[in-house]
Amino acid sequence: MNHASALRTQDSAPFSRVWTADIIRPLADQGQGTPASFVAKTFSIDQVGGGEVLHISALGLYRAFINGQRVGDDLLTPGWTVYDKRLSFQSYEVSDLLKSGENRIEIWLADGWLRSQMMWGEAPLFDTWGKHIAAIAELVATPGDDAPLLVTDNTWESGELPIRKSGIYFGEIFDARVTQKVTAGTEVLAFDTAVLIPHETTPVRMLEPLTMQNSWTDAEGRTVYDFGQNAGGNVAFTVKGEAGAKVSVEHGEVLDKDKQFYNGNYRTAAARLEYILAGSGEEHYRPVFTFQGYRYVRVTIEGAAKLLDIVSEPISSVTEIKASFSSANPLVDRLFLNTVWSQRANFIEVPTDCPQRDERLGWTGDAQVFAGTAAYLGDVHSFFQKWTRDLMADQREDGAVPHVCPDPTRMQPEHYPGFYGSTGWGDAIYQIPWQMYLHYGDTALLREALPNMVKWVDFVWSISDGPIVSPPREWGARGFSFGDWLQPKGPSAKPLPTIGDDAAATIYLHIAASRVAEIARIVGDTEIATRLDTMAEAVKAAFAGEFITASGRLAYDDQTSYALAIVHDLIPADKFEAANGYFKNTIDRAARRIGTGFIGTPALLPALIKIGEWGLASEVFLQEEVPGWLYQVKMGATTIWERWDAIQPDGSIYNPQMNSYNHYAYGAVCQWLLEGVAGFRPDEKDPAFKTIIFEPIILPQLSPVKADHDSPAGKIAAAWTINGEAVRYDIEVPAQSRGVLRLASVYRDATLDGQAIGHEDIALSPGKHTITFNYTAPKAAKLEKSRVNANTP
Repeated sequence: MNHASALRTQDSAPFSRVWTADIIRPLADQGQGTPASFVAKTFSIDQVGGGEVLHISALGLYRAFINGQRVGDDLLTPGWTVYDKRLSFQSYEVSDLLKSGENRIEIWLADGWLRSQMMWGEAPLFDTWGKHIAAIAELVATPGDDAPLLVTDNTWESGELPIRKSGIYFGEIFDARVTQKVTAGTEVLAFDTAVLIPHETTPVRMLEPLTMQNSWTDAEGRTVYDFGQNAGGNVAFTVKGEAGAKVSVEHGEVLDKDKQFYNGNYRTAAARLEYILAGSGEEHYRPVFTFQGYRYVRVTIEGAAKLLDIVSEPISSVTEIKASFSSANPLVDRLFLNTVWSQRANFIEVPTDCPQRDERLGWTGDAQVFAGTAAYLGDVHSFFQKWTRDLMADQREDGAVPHVCPDPTRMQPEHYPGFYGSTGWGDAIYQIPWQMYLHYGDTALLREALPNMVKWVDFVWSISDGPIVSPPREWGARGFSFGDWLQPKGPSAKPLPTIGDDAAATIYLHIAASRVAEIARIVGDTEIATRLDTMAEAVKAAFAGEFITASGRLAYDDQTSYALAIVHDLIPADKFEAANGYFKNTIDRAARRIGTGFIGTPALLPALIKIGEWGLASEVFLQEEVPGWLYQVKMGATTIWERWDAIQPDGSIYNPQMNSYNHYAYGAVCQWLLEGVAGFRPDEKDPAFKTIIFEPIILPQLSPVKADHDSPAGKIAAAWTINGEAVRYDIEVPAQSRGVLRLASVYRDATLDGQAIGHEDIALSPGKHTITFNYTAPKAAKLEKSRVNANTP
């Protein structure tokens, strides 16, 4: 590489270093929304030793240059953390950029997450974590050297950049006619270097560029470019023209029903770029301090200029795909790929809900339901370690976990009071570390976060001071719950009943107490484990008494209630069969379609499989009408939507005030595709895929199925086909693992590598194995038209 490379520490708690540098702000800076600034210093060194390292961070976003060459290729540094408590710094080897004698370092600074708009239009927040952009840097001869060759101090100079305005939601204005020049000095800010931590995770990097797939000119002479894939990132273009000519770029995810460019769902996010030409031949531009979510861009040119080339450059903190899934159904395969793209676009420093509108926040509910899927699709170990520590830093004193993290509302609570404490959302505090344990064997993170997990469980109990949790309905009230967010309206003649906040919150209290008790046992805290086990049993008994009738019907009689209660063993044995019948009725009432929202959807198909309704699970999953996973694929989606009905069948846009076309939560079904359909998962008792359980669910409509996962233990592969009733299941156990084969009782005449086997668990050695068996798939029951009307809105 012709640029500096980064030195990083990962997979461990952050270490600290002693800083001698000051943090300095450019006196050329005029505040939020004004031109970006630089700080610079000319310095001399006697010789280049070959081990020089630059330690650097900033308030705002930075990009550094030594002798005109960029330091590193990380994007959006120093990243996004809970800035007042945790601020990342990066360390780069820079010997190849230095020379003996005189050198010059320049650090560009911009608003970034620190002070550009956060939150949405009704009450946008500015200067959230500070009013001043600033830089801190030390150049040392070797990585651990405490005698710097150069430090930031008040002798540095400053000036304005050609970047005339930038913001996370806003975009960027770049005037290439502006020449950088020193116009002011710098000022040392009061700053506690104890908040500085080494960057804990993979940096944001550029992915393979996407070329333009189609373009057209609209009635007003603007050119629309389609890159064929919704992504998070930026466009880069080459233009030639006269000085002062301007290229303006708007971003959009979808076209409207008339196939016109549309971005009304971006709300108050301007999401635009503006480049003013210097008139110096071919000029190349890509934004520096922002990113957008888009598939389409609309380009307007004012003045004498011509666009010569334009590409889409996705960015992500998770750059490598670690899993694949294919089947006989191309819509299912595209759904899997859409989930990969949604993860990429939303795993930019933190797990955001969306990359496009005036939000882009680390919603905890989305992350906790998706974390297991995320760990299959990419290496997210350090990414979620870092974000868990942000959650811990943002957690309130009474144990409430914020709805989003990093949480802008904690700094300005008057605008968003009580933006914390929702069950199903705050549960990220234990669900994320638990998934890191399952996938990576990370017990250190469990131990580190356990006190915060316990505080959360106790907070949820305290909402109603008992095992039944009754959240208040008022936004901002203590313990307010989102419930099962964004359940579909359904196609039934009557509105579908949906889970009540009290049932959802009580179920989640049971999930939380049970899981955190198990975590406490793993790390050796038997006192906490015993207390929370007792709490979980009390909640389970109270749930049965409050929400299950004598006949086995659940109080709210909706898909989410049954799915969560079945998956988490909340239904007494004597009512289990009756509850299953009522559960199936809820699906019939919805015309065999989905009736669940963010917290219910991941449990829906596993619950149907658990009660033996494989055919019904297949029917719900594979149906192609709204609401359904495959509906959005049929409608042209290249990422996962926020709403089941984000685009109506006639192509019209639904509810632009809350409608993202790049929201990964419903992509959590991919975990079921890998663990259920392909049939491999980590063993909770021997995590990190040291032991792998193989337990396939044969859905004939998907045959042939093939999947793999590049796990920490090595590559896992599974594939099956069904021919008539004969099934062949081929698997591969990594060299560092052992496998356990677990066949369902409905499978007959099974063999393993040619030897007959029964239904007991079978140990599998590393390597490839072939399993055969016979299976008679159940026929789907006919839907009684008298009970539902699929055409009624």
